[in-house]
Amino acid sequence: MNKQHILDAYRFRHACKEFDPHRKIAQEDFEFILETGRLSPSSFGFEPWKFLIVQNAEIRQKLLPVTWGAQKQLPTASHFVIMLSRTKADMLADSPHIVHIMDEVQHLPSEVMKQRSNLYHQFLAADFKLLDNERAMFEWASRQTYIALGNMMTAAAQIGIDSCPIEGFDKEKVEAVLKNEGLLDGERFGVSCMVAFGYRVREPRGKTRQSIDQVVEWII
Repeated sequence: MNKQHILDAYRFRHACKEFDPHRKIAQEDFEFILETGRLSPSSFGFEPWKFLIVQNAEIRQKLLPVTWGAQKQLPTASHFVIMLSRTKADMLADSPHIVHIMDEVQHLPSEVMKQRSNLYHQFLAADFKLLDNERAMFEWASRQTYIALGNMMTAAAQIGIDSCPIEGFDKEKVEAVLKNEGLLDGERFGVSCMVAFGYRVREPRGKTRQSIDQVVEWII
Protein backbone atom coordinates (compact mmCIF):
# COMPACT_ATOMS: atom_id res chain seq x y z
CA MET A 1 0.00 0.00 0.00
CA ASN A 2 1.52 3.32 -1.04
CA LYS A 3 1.13 6.74 0.57
CA GLN A 4 -1.68 7.78 -1.78
CA HIS A 5 -3.72 4.70 -0.87
CA ILE A 6 -3.37 5.58 2.81
CA LEU A 7 -4.46 9.19 2.22
CA ASP A 8 -7.37 7.93 0.13
CA ALA A 9 -8.50 5.86 3.13
CA TYR A 10 -8.43 8.95 5.36
CA ARG A 11 -10.50 10.84 2.80
CA PHE A 12 -12.92 7.92 2.52
CA ARG A 13 -13.44 7.72 6.28
CA HIS A 14 -16.22 9.84 7.72
CA ALA A 15 -18.54 9.72 10.72
CA CYS A 16 -21.17 7.52 9.12
CA LYS A 17 -24.56 8.31 10.68
CA GLU A 18 -26.52 5.45 9.17
CA PHE A 19 -25.43 2.06 7.86
CA ASP A 20 -26.91 -0.42 5.43
CA PRO A 21 -28.63 -2.90 7.80
CA HIS A 22 -28.51 -5.63 5.17
CA ARG A 23 -24.73 -5.63 4.78
CA LYS A 24 -22.61 -7.37 7.39
CA ILE A 25 -18.85 -7.17 7.83
CA ALA A 26 -17.11 -10.48 7.17
CA GLN A 27 -15.68 -12.09 10.29
CA GLU A 28 -12.17 -12.07 8.84
CA ASP A 29 -12.40 -8.33 8.14
CA PHE A 30 -13.69 -7.48 11.60
CA GLU A 31 -11.03 -9.60 13.25
CA PHE A 32 -8.48 -7.57 11.27
CA ILE A 33 -9.99 -4.34 12.64
CA LEU A 34 -9.88 -5.67 16.20
CA GLU A 35 -6.28 -6.77 15.78
CA THR A 36 -5.23 -3.23 14.89
CA GLY A 37 -6.83 -2.10 18.15
CA ARG A 38 -5.08 -4.83 20.13
CA LEU A 39 -1.71 -3.91 18.64
CA SER A 40 -2.11 -0.20 19.40
CA PRO A 41 0.39 1.58 21.64
CA SER A 42 -0.37 2.63 25.21
CA SER A 43 1.49 4.45 27.97
CA PHE A 44 4.05 2.08 29.51
CA GLY A 45 2.43 -0.64 27.36
CA PHE A 46 -0.22 -1.17 30.06
CA GLU A 47 -3.19 -1.57 27.65
CA PRO A 48 -5.92 0.14 29.73
CA TRP A 49 -8.75 -0.99 27.44
CA LYS A 50 -11.35 -3.59 26.66
CA PHE A 51 -13.48 -3.79 23.51
CA LEU A 52 -17.09 -4.80 24.19
CA ILE A 53 -18.75 -5.87 20.92
CA VAL A 54 -22.51 -5.54 21.26
CA GLN A 55 -24.26 -7.65 18.63
CA ASN A 56 -27.28 -8.53 20.75
CA ALA A 57 -30.31 -6.67 19.36
CA GLU A 58 -32.10 -6.51 22.72
CA ILE A 59 -29.13 -4.92 24.46
CA ARG A 60 -28.72 -2.44 21.61
CA GLN A 61 -32.38 -1.52 22.08
CA LYS A 62 -31.81 -0.95 25.80
CA LEU A 63 -28.87 1.33 25.00
CA LEU A 64 -30.86 3.41 22.50
CA PRO A 65 -32.71 5.68 25.02
CA VAL A 66 -29.44 6.66 26.76
CA THR A 67 -27.27 6.94 23.64
CA TRP A 68 -28.58 9.99 21.81
CA GLY A 69 -25.61 10.12 19.46
CA ALA A 70 -26.28 6.67 17.98
CA GLN A 71 -30.00 6.72 17.20
CA LYS A 72 -29.38 5.56 13.63
CA GLN A 73 -26.12 3.72 14.17
CA LEU A 74 -27.28 1.35 16.92
CA PRO A 75 -30.10 -0.21 14.85
CA THR A 76 -28.16 -0.38 11.57
CA ALA A 77 -24.46 -0.98 12.32
CA SER A 78 -23.01 -4.32 11.39
CA HIS A 79 -20.83 -4.23 14.50
CA PHE A 80 -21.17 -1.91 17.51
CA VAL A 81 -18.26 -1.58 19.92
CA ILE A 82 -18.24 -0.02 23.37
CA MET A 83 -14.70 1.02 24.24
CA LEU A 84 -14.01 0.47 27.94
CA SER A 85 -11.16 2.07 29.88
CA ARG A 86 -9.78 0.90 33.19
CA THR A 87 -10.46 2.75 36.41
CA LYS A 88 -7.96 4.22 38.85
CA ALA A 89 -8.06 1.07 40.99
CA ASP A 90 -7.04 -1.04 38.01
CA MET A 91 -4.28 1.34 36.89
CA LEU A 92 -2.36 1.79 40.14
CA ALA A 93 1.26 0.61 40.09
CA ASP A 94 0.57 -2.34 42.38
CA SER A 95 -2.80 -3.35 40.89
CA PRO A 96 -3.30 -6.94 39.67
CA HIS A 97 -3.72 -5.68 36.10
CA ILE A 98 -0.42 -3.78 36.03
CA VAL A 99 1.44 -6.65 37.69
CA HIS A 100 -0.13 -9.08 35.20
CA ILE A 101 0.98 -6.96 32.22
CA MET A 102 4.56 -6.63 33.45
CA ASP A 103 4.89 -10.25 34.54
CA GLU A 104 2.79 -12.34 32.15
CA VAL A 105 2.60 -10.14 29.04
CA GLN A 106 5.85 -8.18 28.97
CA HIS A 107 7.78 -10.97 30.78
CA LEU A 108 9.94 -8.54 32.73
CA PRO A 109 12.49 -9.87 35.25
CA SER A 110 11.47 -9.20 38.86
CA GLU A 111 14.11 -6.51 39.38
CA VAL A 112 13.06 -4.70 36.20
CA MET A 113 9.42 -4.99 37.27
CA LYS A 114 10.25 -3.28 40.56
CA GLN A 115 12.10 -0.45 38.82
CA ARG A 116 9.36 0.01 36.27
CA SER A 117 6.67 -0.03 38.95
CA ASN A 118 8.49 2.70 40.89
CA LEU A 119 8.93 4.79 37.74
CA TYR A 120 5.26 4.37 36.85
CA HIS A 121 4.13 5.36 40.35
CA GLN A 122 6.34 8.45 40.15
CA PHE A 123 4.77 9.31 36.82
CA LEU A 124 1.24 9.01 38.24
CA ALA A 125 1.99 10.81 41.49
CA ALA A 126 4.32 13.61 40.42
CA ASP A 127 4.66 14.00 36.65
CA PHE A 128 0.96 13.93 35.75
CA LYS A 129 -0.43 14.27 39.31
CA LEU A 130 -3.24 11.77 38.68
CA LEU A 131 -3.49 9.90 41.97
CA ASP A 132 -5.67 12.47 43.75
CA ASN A 133 -8.32 12.58 41.02
CA GLU A 134 -10.14 9.38 40.11
CA ARG A 135 -11.88 10.90 37.08
CA ALA A 136 -8.61 12.38 35.77
CA MET A 137 -7.03 8.94 36.05
CA PHE A 138 -9.90 7.42 34.07
CA GLU A 139 -9.65 10.14 31.40
CA TRP A 140 -5.91 9.52 31.10
CA ALA A 141 -6.66 5.85 30.44
CA SER A 142 -9.37 6.90 27.97
CA ARG A 143 -6.90 9.03 26.00
CA GLN A 144 -4.99 5.85 25.30
CA THR A 145 -8.15 3.98 24.40
CA TYR A 146 -8.72 6.64 21.75
CA ILE A 147 -5.43 5.63 20.12
CA ALA A 148 -6.88 2.16 19.58
CA LEU A 149 -10.14 3.74 18.42
CA GLY A 150 -8.36 5.80 15.76
CA ASN A 151 -6.31 2.87 14.54
CA MET A 152 -9.40 0.67 14.23
CA MET A 153 -11.32 3.29 12.23
CA THR A 154 -8.37 3.92 9.92
CA ALA A 155 -7.82 0.20 9.38
CA ALA A 156 -11.51 -0.20 8.56
CA ALA A 157 -11.35 2.63 6.02
CA GLN A 158 -8.36 1.03 4.35
CA ILE A 159 -10.48 -2.03 3.52
CA GLY A 160 -13.58 -0.08 2.54
CA ILE A 161 -15.52 -0.33 5.81
CA ASP A 162 -17.26 2.68 7.34
CA SER A 163 -17.27 3.73 10.98
CA CYS A 164 -18.54 6.35 13.38
CA PRO A 165 -17.02 7.31 16.75
CA ILE A 166 -19.70 8.15 19.31
CA GLU A 167 -19.55 10.24 22.48
CA GLY A 168 -23.23 11.18 22.51
CA PHE A 169 -24.42 9.15 25.47
CA ASP A 170 -25.21 9.38 29.19
CA LYS A 171 -22.18 7.68 30.70
CA GLU A 172 -23.79 6.71 34.00
CA LYS A 173 -26.94 5.36 32.39
CA VAL A 174 -25.06 3.39 29.74
CA GLU A 175 -22.89 1.87 32.45
CA ALA A 176 -26.03 1.02 34.44
CA VAL A 177 -27.45 -0.85 31.44
CA LEU A 178 -24.23 -2.80 31.03
CA LYS A 179 -24.00 -3.59 34.75
CA ASN A 180 -27.59 -4.82 34.78
CA GLU A 181 -26.72 -7.13 31.88
CA GLY A 182 -23.66 -8.43 33.71
CA LEU A 183 -21.36 -6.94 31.08
CA LEU A 184 -19.49 -4.33 33.12
CA ASP A 185 -17.44 -4.58 36.30
CA GLY A 186 -17.71 -0.98 37.42
CA GLU A 187 -14.86 -1.36 39.89
CA ARG A 188 -12.44 -2.04 37.06
CA PHE A 189 -13.89 -0.45 33.92
CA GLY A 190 -15.89 2.53 32.71
CA VAL A 191 -17.27 3.47 29.31
CA SER A 192 -14.84 5.63 27.38
CA CYS A 193 -16.53 5.93 23.98
CA MET A 194 -18.35 3.91 21.35
CA VAL A 195 -17.76 3.14 17.69
CA ALA A 196 -20.05 1.69 15.05
CA PHE A 197 -18.86 -0.18 11.95
CA GLY A 198 -20.67 -1.11 8.76
CA TYR A 199 -21.34 0.10 5.22
CA ARG A 200 -22.76 3.50 4.29
CA VAL A 201 -26.18 3.88 2.72
CA ARG A 202 -25.34 7.21 1.08
CA GLU A 203 -22.27 9.19 0.12
CA PRO A 204 -21.16 11.87 2.61
CA ARG A 205 -20.47 15.50 1.82
CA GLY A 206 -16.88 16.45 1.06
CA LYS A 207 -14.40 16.40 3.93
CA THR A 208 -13.69 19.78 5.52
CA ARG A 209 -10.50 20.47 7.45
CA GLN A 210 -8.26 23.43 8.23
CA SER A 211 -5.26 23.87 5.95
CA ILE A 212 -1.93 22.34 6.94
CA ASP A 213 -0.41 25.75 7.79
CA GLN A 214 -3.23 26.40 10.27
CA VAL A 215 -2.56 23.26 12.31
CA VAL A 216 1.21 22.80 12.00
CA GLU A 217 3.99 25.00 13.36
CA TRP A 218 7.61 24.11 12.71
CA ILE A 219 10.20 24.98 15.39
CA ILE A 220 13.58 25.17 13.67
